[in-house]
Amino acid sequence: MTAPLLDIHLTDADLTEALRADARAGLTADPKSLPPKWFYDARGSELFEAITELPEYYPTRTERALLRDVVDEIAAARADVLVELGAGSAAKTRLLLDALTAAGSLKTYVPQDVSASALRGAATELAAEYPNLSVHGVVSDFTDTLHNLPRGGRRMIAFLGGTIGNLVPAERAEFLAGITEVLEPGELLLLGAGLVVAPEIVVPAYDDAAGVTAEFNRNVLHVLNNRLSADFEPDKFEHVALWDPTNEWIEMRLRATEAMTATVADLGLTVDFAAGEEMRTEISAKFRPEALSAELDTAGFAPTHTWTDPENRFTLVLAERR
Repeated sequence: MTAPLLDIHLTDADLTEALRADARAGLTADPKSLPPKWFYDARGSELFEAITELPEYYPTRTERALLRDVVDEIAAARADVLVELGAGSAAKTRLLLDALTAAGSLKTYVPQDVSASALRGAATELAAEYPNLSVHGVVSDFTDTLHNLPRGGRRMIAFLGGTIGNLVPAERAEFLAGITEVLEPGELLLLGAGLVVAPEIVVPAYDDAAGVTAEFNRNVLHVLNNRLSADFEPDKFEHVALWDPTNEWIEMRLRATEAMTATVADLGLTVDFAAGEEMRTEISAKFRPEALSAELDTAGFAPTHTWTDPENRFTLVLAERR
């Protein structure tokens, strides 16, 4: 077994500075908002893993089942290098790794994530499980450090989980253009995206009966308290999940149950909330296949294969950089 490499392009200090900037911008905006990436401290990651097991939350199990069904077709593209953005524990990746190594093409796996500790653990496990595979972890933020991904070989960048939906259209366009810039013609993008489904199916996925998603949503306030010495009272905020039929996305918000004032000591910031005021914490856009193909085409990709589950809830798209 070859020991995994780990390139660190994002430190804890970098993360804190990014959080400071996002918190100052979002908490002073009207309406207020915070980016969803700040849900994910250790507790937030645990809560999200619990969400993926809930009966209402269909995206994770639907994507996994679809990936299992089509992974041999994906492997036929014969990538030398698999890059996974937002790899986390790399659980779903094993399906791809098994198929690509069986196909005889894969030489290197490059997991990317913001958490050095999570990435180090996953990379070490995978290096042991796949002794003939080179594992090269990259600690970075995929939204602005794509240029740090290693080059060489025919690469396939995998961006799974429907995370593309957390970006508003302008951010998606910028992100996909960034991937185009780092890939060579003929290299590949494997994208997982949620499809537009009936509100009675999608809304409960983000507002479960057990209240796990509500705790996950409020966790962003715990992160501000812990990392920026804020004094939010998370229990005084209600979880809100609603379907926006115009933008075709789920929007998660936190609603103040009473008028209150919070301070963010590290920023010297005082934040007032009116009773009933809402702060957006996440969007999760859902797609129509033809519109997603158009976005990929605009970014410089030619979709070569599109797979959809039997209930038309999730899609995987394999696209080639033109």
